Amino acid sequence: MFRLFANSSKGMLRTAAKNQQVRNLSIHEYMSANLLSEAGIKVPQGIVASSAEEAFQAAKKLGVSDLVIKAQVLAGGRGKGHFDSGLNGGVKTIYSPEEARDLASKMLGHKIFTKQTGASGKDCNKVFIVERKYVRREYYFAILMDRAMQGPVIVASSQGGVDIESVAAENPDAIVKLPVDIKKGLSLESAQGLADKLGFVGNARDEAAGTFIKLYKLFLAKDATQIEINPLVETSDHQVMCMDAKFGFDDNANFRQKDVFSLRDPTQEDPREVQAEKWNLNYIGLDGQIGCLVNGAGLAMSTMDIIKLHGGAPANFLDVGGSATAKQICEAFKIISSDAGVSAALVNIFGGIMRCDVVAQGIIDAVKELDLKIPLVVRLQGTNVDEGKKLINESGIAIFPCDDLDKAADLVVKLSDITSLAQKVGVHAKLSLA
Repeated sequence: MFRLFANSSKGMLRTAAKNQQVRNLSIHEYMSANLLSEAGIKVPQGIVASSAEEAFQAAKKLGVSDLVIKAQVLAGGRGKGHFDSGLNGGVKTIYSPEEARDLASKMLGHKIFTKQTGASGKDCNKVFIVERKYVRREYYFAILMDRAMQGPVIVASSQGGVDIESVAAENPDAIVKLPVDIKKGLSLESAQGLADKLGFVGNARDEAAGTFIKLYKLFLAKDATQIEINPLVETSDHQVMCMDAKFGFDDNANFRQKDVFSLRDPTQEDPREVQAEKWNLNYIGLDGQIGCLVNGAGLAMSTMDIIKLHGGAPANFLDVGGSATAKQICEAFKIISSDAGVSAALVNIFGGIMRCDVVAQGIIDAVKELDLKIPLVVRLQGTNVDEGKKLINESGIAIFPCDDLDKAADLVVKLSDITSLAQKVGVHAKLSLA
């Protein structure tokens, strides 16, 4: 979606580090449609289905001949995506219950690949059967929490139903931004002015303004970080409707939005991040080869930076926090080692509240339990560092200790290169200190 701020991976990581891995909950389209309908906002009628037969029955129950079947995955670009079943497109027009059943069988239980899913794709476990509406015009509407504006901002365009990033790049004047004072809210006058700028006229102008106000109220009431409607349409009979919706919610509101957070679908998330959350670990998967286990977000970021400086690439951001137990350290290693792309790992601990002997015991337990094959470089400093080093030295396991962070980063990059080369030629290399 269109963003008012830079969305680089580095920027995302720094935000995550600062906020201790805030995850903004996203929900499926059919769930978003239910929230909109409950708020009095017009949406097409639709029924969700989990099997081909349910899709057939849903199409029959809707009782109209023009329908759309939509794959329910938490990723954009479904319309241009493709399935491992051979089907192209995750959004299809259909004209009969039989077509619904046929296409559902090619979507459900299969992976869809889009520009946002990455090479691993996403599992499609549900489809949404909705009535097809014939539209006069398509618009784009979104409400975001924007750091630069320090509050909600409405982003809208008269060019909807298309990739809004392309619109912003090719015709920035087509994008309308309206900051909203969170204390005053969105006034009728401001909503009508926005409708005028977008080109709504007649009765559709007032209905559009009313829809904007309802969307803003829903945004606040549900502690949303984002509501994106693309497209927002004026139908052939001049109704204003939300044809597709994407919601994001602030995880800090979990305690007061139990109904919303019960809609979470962990099957659509990175299983490593789901597992990390269970153990109260801050984890973000990346594309590199060197696993990182660090305590403290700032130290984690600097560790990743120094790995890059020496020519390596971090495989993850993993902050175990200041009070992790040996068991949590062990679980952190399970998450790191579950990434097949990891060829070496660096542990960088500065013990303050966190005791180095606790970390050392967790490392020893993890290496023994997992029979860890990758080389492991460990840097321990701070509270109980001597006790921690003693545990490691007496454990009998192959660990590369290093007190200097710069040297530790250089060493882990070299070990990663050796391991990666050995893996490419099918050789199992077990490295140890000379």
